[in-house]
Amino acid sequence: MLSSMTGYGRSVREADGRRITVEIKAVNHRFFECSVRTPRALAFLEDPMRARAAEKIKRGKCEISLQMENPGAEAGVLRANEALVRDYLDALKKLGRTYGLKNNLKLSDLAANRDLFTFEKPQEDFEAIGREVMAALDEALEAFLAARAREGERLVADLLHRLDGIGAYVDEIDARSPETVREYSEKLLARVREAIGSATVDETRILTEAAIYADKVTVAEETTRLRTHIDHFRSLLQGQGPIGKKLDFYMQEMNRETNTIGSKCCDVAMTKIVVEVKSELENIREQIQNIE
Repeated sequence: MLSSMTGYGRSVREADGRRITVEIKAVNHRFFECSVRTPRALAFLEDPMRARAAEKIKRGKCEISLQMENPGAEAGVLRANEALVRDYLDALKKLGRTYGLKNNLKLSDLAANRDLFTFEKPQEDFEAIGREVMAALDEALEAFLAARAREGERLVADLLHRLDGIGAYVDEIDARSPETVREYSEKLLARVREAIGSATVDETRILTEAAIYADKVTVAEETTRLRTHIDHFRSLLQGQGPIGKKLDFYMQEMNRETNTIGSKCCDVAMTKIVVEVKSELENIREQIQNIE
């Protein structure tokens, strides 16, 4: 079954005190285009994530976002640089003895000196994080593709319904086309009789003129080709894989045949039918812009 190019997928995984969220959304586009947003520390995952998405998505403009929170991660440790503290205190004592200064140093004075302390964060296991991120991406892609498939089913149902309507209009055109020739022959005969009065009318000449007219306005070839394009279009809708570009081709062919039929119409009723066909084709054209 075909897929829509619009879709959304989301996955949340929790591991080692981390909460990893991956979201994917896409809109229609002629080709595959993918942007990835990650925290700065995880920028090295952008290319692998883009490559993984390209394995599953053939057309569409995609945005992938990655967020990582560490609500339960191990906190950092504040440590005093004891060697530096000893040097610092020794230097202060020496100054006190040299200049006769009173020693009123308090612990809070040491705490205010940031150079005496270091904050050590635990080393991140980026390899493990990468595995979790890619697993979350796979889950988000699965949800994303499922959403695309559901939208694709809706599109197929709508397109098949519209194709049925066009097929019915083509039947009307085929049925109406001989009638236009018959009506033309009758009108031509009536005008000739009116023009020449009671003189004998050469009906053979009238039939010849009608045959020439019929040859100019017949649309049997066009309706046959139009039905063939509709059948091919319908079979593509029942197939698998990306078909959007092929549907575009048949869309152009159906428009071409319809325009030719319209150019041959000199009958108000047939013109109205052609207008309806062109309206349905335009609706279909808009719909297939969203098919992968």
